[in-house]
Amino acid sequence: MPHLDPADALELDSELDETERLIRDTVAAFVRDRVSENVAGWFEEGTFPTRELAPELGQLGLLGMHLEGYGCAGVSGTAYGVACRELEAADSGLRSFVSVQGSLVMFPIHRYGSEEQKQEWLPRLASGEAIGCFGLTEPDQGSDPAGMRTQAKRDGDDWILNGTKMWITNGSVADIAVVWARTEDGIRGFLVPKGTPGFTTSEIHRKLSLRASVTAELHLEDVRLPSSAMLPSARGLRGPLSCLSEARFGILCGVVGAARTCYLSALEYSTTREQFGRPIGGFQLTQEKLARMQVDLVRSQLLALRLSRLKDVGTLRPEQVSIGKLANVRAALDIARSARTVLGANGITTEYPVLRHANNLETVLTYEGTEEIHTLVVGESVTGIPAYR
Repeated sequence: MPHLDPADALELDSELDETERLIRDTVAAFVRDRVSENVAGWFEEGTFPTRELAPELGQLGLLGMHLEGYGCAGVSGTAYGVACRELEAADSGLRSFVSVQGSLVMFPIHRYGSEEQKQEWLPRLASGEAIGCFGLTEPDQGSDPAGMRTQAKRDGDDWILNGTKMWITNGSVADIAVVWARTEDGIRGFLVPKGTPGFTTSEIHRKLSLRASVTAELHLEDVRLPSSAMLPSARGLRGPLSCLSEARFGILCGVVGAARTCYLSALEYSTTREQFGRPIGGFQLTQEKLARMQVDLVRSQLLALRLSRLKDVGTLRPEQVSIGKLANVRAALDIARSARTVLGANGITTEYPVLRHANNLETVLTYEGTEEIHTLVVGESVTGIPAYR
């Protein structure tokens, strides 16, 4: 009797088309050749070689890959999801960089920007020549962005921005920041280039999670911008929330890769680690853990594929994305924690990837919508009753 492929027990990748399989294999090869041997060291040191990897990711067509024109690859949502999966199989920090660049920086410029803004920034961001960040979260406003304190006020033909943004991926290395601010006309988005007077950043250290990722605060003190810096078509919370929905799709697909890596690590270890004269994978309690991890992984793979196909036909709803993020991040975290127990004491070292992934997933669980917020989104979608306030 042939064994199941533990990485794809239901053979779901057989449903990928030729381009999607090519992207899968290309990203997996990049991860194997450029990232896998180094990422544990980056995590331990709290560094990420942003400037080194960005052009390579751009050359592969991974930055803004699901957008059309302006140097973007214009591939399917499924292909984007598969790429995120293979990137996060290495580390959530790597996938976060690609998600932020494509879904939180390039997407709003592509959808809401002027033609001049698109021409100026999108080709540079797609190639990795320029790096971007997304400024929404504030020290006192996370799950309730409507309460943001960052303000933009008119001064003749210019805008003056004041405020602070917190937990910003790529913040201290970015060439351009998409900053959301309150105006008399509602919440609007602004493009703030690096080096603009009054715009400074400070990197956040002492992280125990997403250490192979650059995280910073953005400080805006009387930052003067021309009227052309505003994203003309973004008005109200719909703008930033649509960006977050794009990024959350990348998350729900990406964490499948983290879960798969943890599961395969535990499975391999269980067949080589011997106790009481036999591999621990031969004991019933260990097999129960492996079977449960396999089932959770398959469910996540199925959900990611279904939502990817909905995205491809243009019918994917934000509430469905919330279902995906809620279910798949929780499943990936459960798999990572269970895998760690299979590896015993070895599981807490950086020699194996499972606790690194588990630590990262603790952040993924709460960023771009906490588990609680996505629960309430799903709750409202089935009852019709909002429970936020």
